[in-house]
Amino acid sequence: MSKNKKIIIAIDGYSSTGKSTLAKHLAKEVGYVYVDTGAMYRAVAYYSMTQGLIDKEHFNKEGLIADLDKIDLSFEFNAALGYAEMFLNGKNVESFIRSIEVSNMVSKVASISEVREKLVEQQQKMALHKGIVMDGRDIGTVVFPQAELKLFMTASAEKRAHRRYKEMIDNGVRIEYNTVLDNVTSRDYLDTTRADSPLVKADDAIEIDNSDMTVEQTYITAMNYVNKKLSE
Repeated sequence: MSKNKKIIIAIDGYSSTGKSTLAKHLAKEVGYVYVDTGAMYRAVAYYSMTQGLIDKEHFNKEGLIADLDKIDLSFEFNAALGYAEMFLNGKNVESFIRSIEVSNMVSKVASISEVREKLVEQQQKMALHKGIVMDGRDIGTVVFPQAELKLFMTASAEKRAHRRYKEMIDNGVRIEYNTVLDNVTSRDYLDTTRADSPLVKADDAIEIDNSDMTVEQTYITAMNYVNKKLSE
């Protein structure tokens, strides 16, 4: 493996397939910068919720679009955790943006063309010098169609819901499994049917179905593809 070779690794796929965990591990192994684009959209959704722009009953899209210039997003590396955390207007919002409430709103926010345009522009600037691992829904198709390695993560909705449910229970969140499953299937529908940059596998992406794979097995599988690409 050539440590000097710099490429862009794009990881797309469905929610709760472990994209972020995988991207963090790969970035650490090869010494690349990791960018969690999902956290960026979650931060915008969280902003919208705190400003009263979105809830279960309504969504003030025009209000959010008008506020986009007021939203400053940045990643700050946390040495204790070993990865960068999401900051919104100077405030660490990492713990807030992972809630089920934000999960229920993020796909709606991400469907707004103006939001995607703003964040895609920021994401593309982050990878001007390559050496980056980025995960999301449209990284290999829209943000970096020229990425040297594209991975597409998938798994059954039930397996993904169980993972998300266990994670939330372990973190002390009281929630019903069916609520999590409904959120997973709802996000799948919104992500794959939105008009702007829907979730779709790039023609040259390598699909990894980790329904029956552990985190370690998923990492080993993906790392084999990374090593192969870096040795070319």
